[in-house]
Order: sequence, then structure tokens, then C-alpha cells
Amino acid sequence: MKQLTKAEEDIMQVLWDLGEGNVAAIIEELPDPKPAYNTVSTIVRILESKQFVDYRKEGRGHIYFPKVKKPEYSNQSINKLVDGYFQGSFKSMVSFFMKKNDISIQEMESVLNEINKKEKS
Repeated sequence: MKQLTKAEEDIMQVLWDLGEGNVAAIIEELPDPKPAYNTVSTIVRILESKQFVDYRKEGRGHIYFPKVKKPEYSNQSINKLVDGYFQGSFKSMVSFFMKKNDISIQEMESVLNEINKKEKS
């Protein structure tokens, strides 16, 4: 799976939230200052060429929808982060974030509980 640029990820976040929409609907959900219609249209076509987005015709326009599910992309992105910056070690990543982000004991216990739930299932 290809990696997305920040602009492409922003558009995908909107499509994941909306489920589907035309370019105008996507723009409506983006923060101010709103990008130009042509800019968003171009990014959506790039996402289509990367096979992240597909469309169906509706009238004279297109309704776009995600082909890649958000958890699938998130998992791939996290794995790339762990491999690229932490030599494939989730332990190193968690340790880094604990040191840099001042994670509370309660937050860490919550993470451990989630891990334990996953191991039991």
C-alpha cells in the first residue's frame, strides 16, 4: 500500500468520516481556509490513481468513497513508523512515547488492559 501525503490524508480522513461525497461535500468538511475546488478535485483523482478512492457517477458528477478502510491504512502507517524509527520494536516505540509525552500511569494501565484483552481473544 502506498503512503499518502498530508493533503491526501486530510481528504481521506474526510471521506472516512463521511463515507462518501462529492468534491463540494469534501471541501465543506475541511477546515478554513478552504482549498480551491480544483485542488481538492486533483487530490481526489490522485487518491483514485493510488486506489484509495473509487467513485460512482451521479448525474453529471461523481460521488467518491474510500476503497481502503481507515484501520487498514492506520495499521500500515503504524508498522512503517515502528520499522522506520524504532527498528521494528513496539517496546521501543512505547518507551519513547512514555518518556516524551509524559504518559500517566492510568493511561499506561489502560493500554496494558487493551493488550491483555487482545491476547485473550
